Amino acid sequence: MPVALLLLLALCNAIRVNGQCDLKPTLDSRPHSVSILEFGAVGDGKTLNTIAFQNAIFYLKSFADKGGAQLYVPPGRWLTGSFNLTSHLTLFLEKGAVILGSQDPSHWDIVEPLPSYGRGTELPGKRYRSLINGYMLHDIVITGDNGTIDGQGLIWWEWFASHSLNYSRPNLVEFVSSEYVLVSNITFLNAPAYNIHPVYCSNVHIHDISVYAPPGSPYTVGIVPDSSDNVCIEDCSISTGHDAIALKSGWDEYGIAYGRPTTNVLIRRVQLQSSSGSSLAFGSEMSGGIFDVQVQQLHLHDSLTGIEFRTNKGRGGYIKEIIISDVNMRNVETAFSAVGNCGSHPDDKFDPDALPVLEKITLQNIVGTNINMAGNFVGIQESPFTSICLSNISLSIDSTSSDSWRCSYVSGFSKSVSPKPCPELENFNTSSCFTLLKPNGRAAIL
Repeated sequence: MPVALLLLLALCNAIRVNGQCDLKPTLDSRPHSVSILEFGAVGDGKTLNTIAFQNAIFYLKSFADKGGAQLYVPPGRWLTGSFNLTSHLTLFLEKGAVILGSQDPSHWDIVEPLPSYGRGTELPGKRYRSLINGYMLHDIVITGDNGTIDGQGLIWWEWFASHSLNYSRPNLVEFVSSEYVLVSNITFLNAPAYNIHPVYCSNVHIHDISVYAPPGSPYTVGIVPDSSDNVCIEDCSISTGHDAIALKSGWDEYGIAYGRPTTNVLIRRVQLQSSSGSSLAFGSEMSGGIFDVQVQQLHLHDSLTGIEFRTNKGRGGYIKEIIISDVNMRNVETAFSAVGNCGSHPDDKFDPDALPVLEKITLQNIVGTNINMAGNFVGIQESPFTSICLSNISLSIDSTSSDSWRCSYVSGFSKSVSPKPCPELENFNTSSCFTLLKPNGRAAIL
């Protein structure tokens, strides 16, 4: 345990930086620490330890007003069903420690759908609770010496594919309406659906994590900031069956009514791979809005789509003021995509006249090799995509590709882009384009 305390002292308290990843005061150590062994847990990969985790966290809750506490998980394979965290808590996974999600669905609680979605994302009605949960928490840390959280998702993927589930699949980690959240130095494997899902959260910092799910895993997603603000994601490696990182903010009339955007997000120095989705995705559930997002130093590889913006009629909301810079792509089918006919609707109560807005998107300083299509921009006739700004982009297109750009209902600006973009993106009015201001990294209109 002294190793854990030393590491915590060294960790950067980016959960208190209001979205600015560079400002990192030292994280205070927790004055109280216990091991999961003290609550009867058995790390043999077979014994169910849900009650041990629940009892340990209930005990540590009493230290919330005494500087907080740490739950130490030593090496071993710790099988468990879903459990809840508490405020002012650090969950520390030692090297060789693996928290295993039970493959018995009765060990996963059933909960109400999120209000900004109105139903489960996959099936109407309720949903399975995530493996590790935080609800209305303050100052919560999941970290370790590269311990592992393994959802053992194969059985969930099979149930999903065979339409055998009665509720939407669970995630590995979900924080709801929480603030000052830190996740670091952990490996995530085989999530049933999402790996990390902060929703309605503020001041979230995720760094130095690895995420993996095999190519055939259906709709597994790495990190999903959802109706959350002041989010920093950096120095992560993510490889999933669907999207690696996806920003969201609610679904149709439910997201519009909830009205909380995802904003003030910085993503940098990440390696992303997506087998059947996008390395970096915006939407398609974005009815609460997504804006003020900066992405820097991306490495995207072996993906269906590199960067994609998704929306649909009936979504409402907006995606705007997005700057993506310094990107290296390799072996990507479609480098850039923005589509206005993506995704389904939760029910028939959506407003077909709720038209989304997509504008002020800057993509700059990007190099790609072995790309099949440069860009696919298909806007909405009643609400075209505008102010799409492309600069200093060089893509090596597969010689067999005959049509490198496809555009409709879109307008924008381009400069130093190869191959040459479609005429709709060849305007030279830069008044709505964005750039990065170096002193504080904030976006501004040129």
